[in-house]
Amino acid sequence: MYKIFALILFSTLCVPSTLLAAQEGCSTSASPEKMAADLVFIRPFGLVATAAGSVVYVVSLPFTLLGGNAGEAGKKLVVEPAAYTFARPLGSNSRCK
Repeated sequence: MYKIFALILFSTLCVPSTLLAAQEGCSTSASPEKMAADLVFIRPFGLVATAAGSVVYVVSLPFTLLGGNAGEAGKKLVVEPAAYTFARPLGSNSRCK
């Protein structure tokens, strides 16, 4: 059970950053290949990262409330992965604003 959780956590943290590191530069319009790759490969990892971050946030909530950084933890663990997954234009590079 713990091995599966560790594998999922490792995949959600490492694979999207590796795939994004392969992208270079910013462009105003995405190619159909980038859109398809984003839809098929990157977005599902973003969805899993959002779900895993939500679980980690809920588990760590008592400690972050005591430490006074619950808002920062929520932003990093839930809001940023959700925005990357759902609010970013299809096929765009995360470094492009």
